Amino acid sequence: MKYFKHIYQAISTILIGMGITFRHLFQKSVTIQYPEVRLQLPERERNRIFVNIDDCIGCDQCARACPVSCITIETIKAVPGDIVGKTGVTSQGKKKSLFVSKFEIDFGKCCFCQLCVFPCPTECIYMTDVFEYSSYSRDGLIYQFSDMTPEMVEEKKKKLEEYNIEQAKKKEAAAKPAGKPVNIQPPEVKPSEGENKAQ
Repeated sequence: MKYFKHIYQAISTILIGMGITFRHLFQKSVTIQYPEVRLQLPERERNRIFVNIDDCIGCDQCARACPVSCITIETIKAVPGDIVGKTGVTSQGKKKSLFVSKFEIDFGKCCFCQLCVFPCPTECIYMTDVFEYSSYSRDGLIYQFSDMTPEMVEEKKKKLEEYNIEQAKKKEAAAKPAGKPVNIQPPEVKPSEGENKAQ
């Protein structure tokens, strides 16, 4: 009896499975041929971050807002007369006074929360629609956005150091008392009482 029951269960199970398969066989396909065909991303998607370094003023607000500390920024103060970047100002007309020598984002740590975007005063950091950037190593996920070469960084650091030394010398010279000649007059000699009586 159990033998025939098992045969019935096997056949009925196969028929149920085949019935589901045939029902879906003639329906419209819901899959897409990725990567040739791609779905349209939503308007407010949060993917890889991009930094327009020409508009960055090095304020470090994005790095301070990051909850996972994946943004690293290093700056060098510009000396008077030195132009930061191509024009010295952002696209919004804000003056740039700091060279951004390092602007790194580690996308291996990034949680795509978008909290770094909102505090930026020049709107130079924003989310893009790029989501395909896998790498074979963790170092490949560290993106450098600064356009300064190591030679430029060393040059700006040296120039700032020389300027600081020059300013320190000026302050030291100003702090010293002015070397004006002092008129030394002999003390006034008062006649003694005997001399007064003799006169």
